[in-house]
Amino acid sequence: EVFPLIKDNKIWLGNGFHNGNAYFRPIGEREYASGVKDETTGLVKFRNCCWFTNIDHGRRHQPLSLMTMEENIMYSKHKEIRGKGYAHYDNYDAIEVPYTDAIPSDYDGAMGVPITFLDKYCPEQFSILGITDRGNEWGLKTKEYSIEDTPKYADLNRRGAVVIDGTLSSTYARLLIIRVS
Repeated sequence: EVFPLIKDNKIWLGNGFHNGNAYFRPIGEREYASGVKDETTGLVKFRNCCWFTNIDHGRRHQPLSLMTMEENIMYSKHKEIRGKGYAHYDNYDAIEVPYTDAIPSDYDGAMGVPITFLDKYCPEQFSILGITDRGNEWGLKTKEYSIEDTPKYADLNRRGAVVIDGTLSSTYARLLIIRVS
């Protein structure tokens, strides 16, 4: 299980693989789709790779430059937030932050952020409390749904639930974080 190690700052994302592209020298011969193998170098490109490490590097200590909650509501480039604000989960005591660049710099409570936040995670700026893509092993869930609540109770119990247009909907998996004082 990797997530508890990430949560406890025992491992983190390494500094490498520009834009999620990793290049490896294949063993043996096979055919690859166009653009995957560089015939000049013999390297094969794999997308969406990440490197977990416990070797410290400077990038993980660079804090995110963020706007305040009020600034995000007024100026965010994201239509889900601009002029509307942040949804509060129905089953976690946290707000839904659908984009890393929309994390409010001045919010003191728990926030659900995309897992891509790990690329920019600075432990001096935020603490990871848990993740919504599991049971309640971190003790953060405030509500469990039943079949009497909704036919989608299993999906809602697996993830964070927000009300969208009057209907409970589950979000993608979210890291639950809090700002370090």
